Amino acid sequence: MYKTILKPLLFKKNPEDAHHFTFAWIKRIFNLPLAKSFIGKTYGFENPKLEKVVFGLKFKNPVGLAAGFDKDANLIDEMAMLGFGFIEIGTLTPKAQEGNPKPRLFRLPEDEALINRMGFNNGGVEAAVKRLKSKKSKVLIGGNIGKNKITPNENAVDDYVNCLDTLHPYVDYFVVNVSSPNTPNLRELQEKEPLKKLLTAVKEANEEHQKPKPILLKIAPDLTVGQLDDIIEIVIDTKIDGVIATNTTIDRSQLRTSKEKIESIGAGGLSGKVLAKRSTEVIRYLHKQSNDAFPIIGVGGIYSAQDAIEKLEAGASLIQIYSGMIYEGPALVKNIKKGLVAYYEKQNR
Repeated sequence: MYKTILKPLLFKKNPEDAHHFTFAWIKRIFNLPLAKSFIGKTYGFENPKLEKVVFGLKFKNPVGLAAGFDKDANLIDEMAMLGFGFIEIGTLTPKAQEGNPKPRLFRLPEDEALINRMGFNNGGVEAAVKRLKSKKSKVLIGGNIGKNKITPNENAVDDYVNCLDTLHPYVDYFVVNVSSPNTPNLRELQEKEPLKKLLTAVKEANEEHQKPKPILLKIAPDLTVGQLDDIIEIVIDTKIDGVIATNTTIDRSQLRTSKEKIESIGAGGLSGKVLAKRSTEVIRYLHKQSNDAFPIIGVGGIYSAQDAIEKLEAGASLIQIYSGMIYEGPALVKNIKKGLVAYYEKQNR
């Protein structure tokens, strides 16, 4: 039904308008009487073989919703009904901000991809906490944190620590996002010394809490081999808990969409099928070069169970989807989980 009816209708709308329309529709429909039972029967699928313990947390399945879809924690209970093993909110910043001027989200149907330059648009960390306090689902929550656009890089630590302290009682793990291409100069924080300083400060702030939470680093797919080696060294030295690989890319070289259209869209992070190969390469490199020293969450171009399996075989412990759900629909979560169970059963024969 999604691909034949809903998707064509949504794709007639401006992408950001379609996103907000979908949110409103989900909020209304999913909370109707009997809706939970229907959705559970349609999209529900769990199996003990899918359960995993990663960085000390027990996941009922390894399929997560990537950050960016539900930035402000508006749909935690509703998205949990679709069967996600975990949901990552954010990127959240200390203060609310509008993000970049519109239009800032673009579809590339020929490549089954998206370009966004949202710019950390969100209602601020405290507003998200108010919604997290009222969530009913027990789904694991990740808090993806960043800095406000107006905060200079030399003061970025303060923003990340602020978000961590505010969110700490309400999420299960944290993600330090320094890899979005849509906040000016943010990716400079991926350089060795600034990154080590930032992660050390966030880790120290985390350990001041009674029960420290796992801390992960989200990295770009555009890093060089030398930069990836630095990431491995920093993750091990700072003793954070893992890496999310990868964020969106600024590379346009693999696209089939016309150059004229790409140039008319302009800057932004590219996600979708075109990112699958590179994100898997990054996962494999980190896994091998670190000798499996830390868990990796794989994200980028996952549109099927086979795509998820490739990430896991490359060294990922968990996976996340976003663009794949836009193009394939909510049944993708169930389809991936069924495919993973078949894969695990085949491995154990």
